[in-house]
Amino acid sequence: MVAEVVETMRDIPAGVVVDATVGSGGHAEALLEAHREISILGLDRDGDAIDRASQNLTKQNLKNSRVDFCHLRSDYLKAELQSRNIASISGFLMDLGVSSEQIDIEARGFSFRTDGPLDMRMDRTSSLTAADVVNGYEQEQLAEVLAHYGDERFARKIAKAIVSARPVQSTAQLAEVIARAVPQSSRRGPKSFRNPRSSKGHPARRSFQAIRIEVNEELRILKDTLPQAVDALEPEGRGVLIAYHSGEDRIVKDFLRWAETGGCECPPKLPCQCGAVPTIKLLHRGARKPSATEIAANSRSSSARMRSFVKLAAGCESETNSETDD
Repeated sequence: MVAEVVETMRDIPAGVVVDATVGSGGHAEALLEAHREISILGLDRDGDAIDRASQNLTKQNLKNSRVDFCHLRSDYLKAELQSRNIASISGFLMDLGVSSEQIDIEARGFSFRTDGPLDMRMDRTSSLTAADVVNGYEQEQLAEVLAHYGDERFARKIAKAIVSARPVQSTAQLAEVIARAVPQSSRRGPKSFRNPRSSKGHPARRSFQAIRIEVNEELRILKDTLPQAVDALEPEGRGVLIAYHSGEDRIVKDFLRWAETGGCECPPKLPCQCGAVPTIKLLHRGARKPSATEIAANSRSSSARMRSFVKLAAGCESETNSETDD
């Protein structure tokens, strides 16, 4: 959704834009080309992503005084801005989830379609790996991870099968164990285990997602990052958040609802009596989705949900109501 991000950021003030999940630098490159008055601070917890972004922008002659990169998790945003003496930022972007580059490299262990080590760490300097979760968690703890982070309805069956198969040593073995634990009737249809190139119907998809989220603490980090981003934005600064699964999007939606009302708990459609002060205004009601053209070119984008907002000046009130949909 590069075009949508650039469009949303069109009227941001001059200053620093933080791309908190810079990846390969695609969004950063587009924003630098569209706005001559901004600079980019690109953060990513994946050191390989930082290297790719730096190389890509160097090739495009964009790596200069207008862009800087930092190998850092997004929940350290406030401390990083303070260390750089950056008082406020004009824009903030998070493109959540796992990247295509991470999925496609077998050695990273993110994919159930290829055989690789049970790793799944976005930051390869962190200690917890997928192998630790798969082979070390108690059965009930593992089932809870699968159910909570993957919405996996067969979480208990899968957790029991994994524990029985220990030690599980590779992504291919894990995918096979999960597939055999799922009832046969749930594997049928055009998108099934018998079609391993179909990611949406593969019975291991939800479990791999859940284990990855657990390994990388993705939802906790997102919750900790969002208030720091809003606090750092200057008035009229804009934020863009792109989520790919219900857990992420639910956190984003709930936080934006809270920030849009200032945490107001008064009855809907009645004047606020609690003195809550909104801090943002939504730029679009509900989530924007990728175009059919983008989905046709990149099927992995189909689940993207983009939400955006503008920071209000102190004392301003949002014109939107407290309902966010989709």
